[in-house]
Amino acid sequence: MTELYLCVELQSVGTPTLWGVTIAGIVALLIVDFLVTRRPHEVSIREALAWSGFYVALPLAFGAWLWYRYGSRQGVEYLTGYLVEKSLSVDNLFVFMLLLAAFAVPSVLAQRVLLFGITGALVLRAVFIALGAAALQTLDFAFLLFALILLVTAAKLLRDAMSGHEQQVDINGMRAVRAVRKFMPVIDDYQGTKMIVRRDGRRALTPLALVVVAVLATDVVFAVDSVPAVYGITEDPYLVFATNAFALLGLRALYFVLHAALSRLVHLNYGLAIILAFIGVKLGLHWAHGIWKGVPEIPTLASLGVIIGVLVVVTLTSLYVTRTSRSNGGGQGTIVNTSGGKGESR
Repeated sequence: MTELYLCVELQSVGTPTLWGVTIAGIVALLIVDFLVTRRPHEVSIREALAWSGFYVALPLAFGAWLWYRYGSRQGVEYLTGYLVEKSLSVDNLFVFMLLLAAFAVPSVLAQRVLLFGITGALVLRAVFIALGAAALQTLDFAFLLFALILLVTAAKLLRDAMSGHEQQVDINGMRAVRAVRKFMPVIDDYQGTKMIVRRDGRRALTPLALVVVAVLATDVVFAVDSVPAVYGITEDPYLVFATNAFALLGLRALYFVLHAALSRLVHLNYGLAIILAFIGVKLGLHWAHGIWKGVPEIPTLASLGVIIGVLVVVTLTSLYVTRTSRSNGGGQGTIVNTSGGKGESR
């Protein structure tokens, strides 16, 4: 028996060339998205479906290449991690929807706000992934720490779901929004894609700047549980980054495809709580296995089956409940636009 569960020597398929090509590709896709949203316009369902199809086909094709190039283990880890991140990103998307409504963002500007949120999320995930990799290499209890983070998050999600309390967004109560308002005045009307304008000889922020700040603030919250969750699937920092990037890149288009359906996923938090708790247990067992070899580990392929099964069940039960009780179909989220409310998101 080893003295302690020793720090992990991370092995990765990510060569400098592969990292460089991947980051360059992501930057190129973001530039294309910014060019697409340069002229504000309402997104048609046809346009949203086309982009969504592209952003589903791209990660699947990349996964097929990984499987062919590096083998089935990396392929299954990537696919499982991508599925976890995609399911968590839908919850992220729901909070974005609440923020857009709370700030009364014009529909023509919605995709620009989402794009800023996605870009910020990518940067934050990269930072958290690097910190996670450093923790795994230097802390012998890193897996246990990640497991506790996921179990606490799962308990909070389950508690909120069972309590029946609606998800709230209080824009005046958000610390980030209050901090911005202290430094610069904010005008009441949107000015296209401009974030800073001149009014009465002074620079002032537009509401677009505030909503972008609010979206970026929520990105921090989601990164805290998202990165440990995928590290519970694979210890390869490159695969962790790739799954996060591909899951986030398609959110802008997915928002417009699922906008009407998001409010019907009333059991989503139950499913996410189960998935996060399951991965937390998986990480805990992995940590314990490093100390006591008799402790079993959960195979990645079994994790994939559990995650798919949970997502299918909560989707079907959500659709059934909202179909039979249409009056309760929008009860998962509430917008609070007063200064007396509590909470930000989640």
